[in-house]
Amino acid sequence: MNIVLLSGGSGKRLWPLSNDIRSKQFIKIFKTENNEYESMVQRVYRQIKSVDADATITIATSKSQVSAIHNQLGENVGISIEPCRRDTFPAIALATMYLIDVLKVDPEESVVICPVDPYVEDDYFEALKALSQQSDKGEANLVLMGIEPTYPSEKYGYIIPESAEQTSFVSNFKEKPTEEVAKEYIKQGALWNGGVFAYKLKYMLQKAHELIDFVDYQDLFQKYDSLTKISFDYAVVEKEDRIQVQRFHGMWKDLGTWNTLTEAMEESIVGKGVANDTCEGVHILNELDVPVLAMGLRDVVISASPEGILVSDKEQSSYIKPYVDRFEQQVMFAEKSWGSYRVMDVENESLTIKVTLNPGHCMNYHSHQNRDEVWVVLSGTGEAIVDGWKREIRAGDVVQMPRESKHTVIAKTELKLIEVQLGEAITVEDKVKHEVE
Repeated sequence: MNIVLLSGGSGKRLWPLSNDIRSKQFIKIFKTENNEYESMVQRVYRQIKSVDADATITIATSKSQVSAIHNQLGENVGISIEPCRRDTFPAIALATMYLIDVLKVDPEESVVICPVDPYVEDDYFEALKALSQQSDKGEANLVLMGIEPTYPSEKYGYIIPESAEQTSFVSNFKEKPTEEVAKEYIKQGALWNGGVFAYKLKYMLQKAHELIDFVDYQDLFQKYDSLTKISFDYAVVEKEDRIQVQRFHGMWKDLGTWNTLTEAMEESIVGKGVANDTCEGVHILNELDVPVLAMGLRDVVISASPEGILVSDKEQSSYIKPYVDRFEQQVMFAEKSWGSYRVMDVENESLTIKVTLNPGHCMNYHSHQNRDEVWVVLSGTGEAIVDGWKREIRAGDVVQMPRESKHTVIAKTELKLIEVQLGEAITVEDKVKHEVE
């Protein structure tokens, strides 16, 4: 089975745990059998592999998410990188060409496209296999998953099937309705449109060439920033006559807000937190190393991270985005392919960061024009390289890097260090990459 997971968005509705770099799908809040925590993307990836160990999984995403994906899923996962945002049709066209030209998948094979962050069980992925198998038959150019509604939602579009059979051709589509209109749709047998569908690669190859002038994957990638922004629905679905829908009867949740996310959490408290006996329906998610105490609260979510602190009625938490949009601050936490960093302190001419490098990983060999840096090793062992000079480092060691010096650090074990940046103009743009000498 070939699967493309669409991974986009900044996830501001889950502030302060999400930011412009860490979208909601990378927040680790789901407890595993090993009593560790995993993110939405880790959960979905694991579930796919448990249903189909040989599945080819490709994640279509922006450059800003690549490091987090490698950090959480490893270096071997397939990634179709969008050079910039151009909506879902260009993203799906690029991912299709990635499968054909880079991974050498036969254009006669089918691929399933779905969001990266649904909260589902294994039967959902069994349904994805059935969707792919139906696409293989060639009875329709597109095969959609239609989710059996559990209530008259105003958040989703609706698919009206021609019949009540498990697989049916589609009569028409309906935009997001009011609650009363949604009730009427459901009486007609309407299904939620969860943005999940399958097609043969050759079909999308043809559609891409019809709408975009390009030669192959590399050419499309180079021209990507000049492409027209257009959704897959407008570019393809609304113009396609041969569309089928398969019903999905299992559990499916879109965890796009704090309210829906806390409904899916197995624990009411993640991190340091205490809710007293008079609290009801209270969830605490705390990434700070200080305790959070809740008393006498009802249906409230409390979330704390280096980005900020949220205390909200769960229903009101759905309206968080316009308020978060007003905040102007640098990213305080990010996962990179080599590990992660957390900003500890910000001053006018200094920045203090705690860096964690995973075993066997290293930073890019780089230099800065406008700042000096100092590393203080907290734990672990590794090797520091400054202007070609190598030295072993361990807890207690200090490494100084004057501006314009080339430097990197390689972790032998998990390596934690404090990085102090000193200068009048400290910016993320002040970085020049070099080849290791």
